[in-house]
Amino acid sequence: MHTPVTIIGAGLGGLTLARVLHVHGIPATVYEAEPSPKARTQGGMLDIHDYNGQLAVEAAGLLDEFRGLVLEGRQAMRVLGRDGTVLAEKADDGTGGRPEVQRGDLRRMLLDALPDGTVHWGHKVTGARTLGDGRHEVTFADGGTVVTGLLVGADGAWSRVRPLLTAAKPEYVGEAFVEIYLFDAGTRHPVAGKTVGGGSLMAPASGKEIHAHRESGDMLHVYVSLTRSLDWFAAIDFTDPAAATARVAAEFDGWAPELTALITEGDTAPVLRPLYTLPIGHRWERVPGVTLIGDAAHVMPANGEGANLAMLDGAELGLALAAHRGDVEAALAGYEEAMFPRSAEVGAEGAEFGELLAGVADEDVPRVLIEAFAALTEAGRAS
Repeated sequence: MHTPVTIIGAGLGGLTLARVLHVHGIPATVYEAEPSPKARTQGGMLDIHDYNGQLAVEAAGLLDEFRGLVLEGRQAMRVLGRDGTVLAEKADDGTGGRPEVQRGDLRRMLLDALPDGTVHWGHKVTGARTLGDGRHEVTFADGGTVVTGLLVGADGAWSRVRPLLTAAKPEYVGEAFVEIYLFDAGTRHPVAGKTVGGGSLMAPASGKEIHAHRESGDMLHVYVSLTRSLDWFAAIDFTDPAAATARVAAEFDGWAPELTALITEGDTAPVLRPLYTLPIGHRWERVPGVTLIGDAAHVMPANGEGANLAMLDGAELGLALAAHRGDVEAALAGYEEAMFPRSAEVGAEGAEFGELLAGVADEDVPRVLIEAFAALTEAGRAS
């Protein structure tokens, strides 16, 4: 089976690419491991930035639909000390450049904008190989294969397409999130809901932080960040929700009860999310007929840029293919030439900030974060 453009992965990057190609009359087929669009929840809220993610939405011709997904007021942000004191607060006055949307809604918007049958569900990729002349064969878990003249890996951090281009693999960054949800905050968790406010909350200290977002449906989405080894996390039995919750909460002993309530009052079992990145500035030599977008190309630290960059990658690649219809290699080379430094710059910014925090005394962490947020807001880069 031959397809003009084969995209592996129906995440935000792969779907943005498929949509931009569709806008320009270029057919594409997307293969996704999940059995259906509703097979799992798609994560929490995303801030879609006006300097990358929104440019991708515009290229996809979906700005009006996107605006209809925006959760009003969610750009509000507050920073709290461990004693619950509000150290900084920024209201959402409607002028910010990072409107918040639910990831699942954004994905659904892209899916709805594609022709029926574009996405082939239940196709888990087990490997890919080069056939020569720019052609590649993709193998699926059910034994099926597809041969394509243009293969795009949009299949995330553990991409099965990446080995065609590079031997690089993501490495653990020394930090993990523990993810928790609180439902019906206004009625069931009023103290926690009041603490978070109308947008997002950050309560930082050295090596640990509590983050929370107010999402749709009066839901609080909590990310507890801990800088610990994988062995430390492995010692926690996350199959025992009560024990895991107690162990994580113990790391915040002495913190204000309204903050620790975001951990102890969870309505879902805590889920461990270790963070991985590819080397900053990761790139590869041009291989005919294949390229990568999003996390497959450049797994980022948790800095609010991953989804935005994936969508921009998809849009830029789609536009390049539309501009070079008779020369796929020119399109891929042009896309990669712009993508490599763009992703390297974002990765370097995140690493630099991490190094800055590592050298800061515990009591000064909130101040440094507040100053950094103010600077980013002024520059239009706050995430």
